[in-house]
Amino acid sequence: MIERLENLTDPPEDRIRGAASVDLLSHVLAQIRLTGDGVSSETLFEGSQLDLDAEAAHAFVVTAGALQAAASSEASPVIIETGDLVLIPSGVGATSFVASQATQVVVCRFRFDPYTLRSMLAALPPRIHIRRDEGAGWLDGIVHFLMIETTDTQPGAALMISRIIDVLVIRTLRTWVQRGQVSGWLGGLSDARIARALKAIHQEPMQPWSVEALADVAGMSRSSFAGRFTQLVGLSPLRYQNEWRLTIAQDLLARRGARVGEIAHRVGYESEAAFSRAYKALFGHSPRDEAAQRLGTDADG
Repeated sequence: MIERLENLTDPPEDRIRGAASVDLLSHVLAQIRLTGDGVSSETLFEGSQLDLDAEAAHAFVVTAGALQAAASSEASPVIIETGDLVLIPSGVGATSFVASQATQVVVCRFRFDPYTLRSMLAALPPRIHIRRDEGAGWLDGIVHFLMIETTDTQPGAALMISRIIDVLVIRTLRTWVQRGQVSGWLGGLSDARIARALKAIHQEPMQPWSVEALADVAGMSRSSFAGRFTQLVGLSPLRYQNEWRLTIAQDLLARRGARVGEIAHRVGYESEAAFSRAYKALFGHSPRDEAAQRLGTDADG
């Protein structure tokens, strides 16, 4: 028996506080699950490199000194100064972080749940850099509590660390979104009108939305809405809705007992064949391969 569709698209926060009071970022981030599995304080000498797990995601804060972030895709190194935070959502890749002087760094390591909605993570850049002045008022407090929990041997310390890292990641994404220099579903959050339409799609993904209806939700003319939505999100409104439906299907396929034909109809496709073609075009493999891969991952675990 797979989870009911409305339970997937309407997270507990919505049911408790009411959908109208929950912003789109909260709605989407509620479906991105992560587990923090380590916090450490690293001391680096000038010229030494910060050693990060290539397979994990990280967030780190420079508490003293400075680092240079160098990547082949960048013309010159980026300076990460005291008080700055860096979020690396999907592995460090080819970027190196080298101390330009004696440096102290608090490093958080975490992993996204393998069943997390992957298209949400794909919208994130390889590196998010939050400077000290942007994190004023919240970053120092979070780092303080992380360090307390790092040395705490009481029961529940690991869970506390994971929860604090969860808050750190969400607060970082919120600060980054507020800059307005983002794309994908995050890009739409920078415009309150487009965000209203995005939220409508997320909360009622099976609704037969038209561009006109979504424009009404946004309070814009049809042409202005369609152009602005595509500019910010990178997809037309109806293309975005379709990809969101397929993303929901991807998550449903992780459930034991999932039937491809049943899921196809749940997300609005009249035939399993049409669903399979659209799914493979977006994700590069069939929904049956997805389900088999998920079952194999569970068995290995």
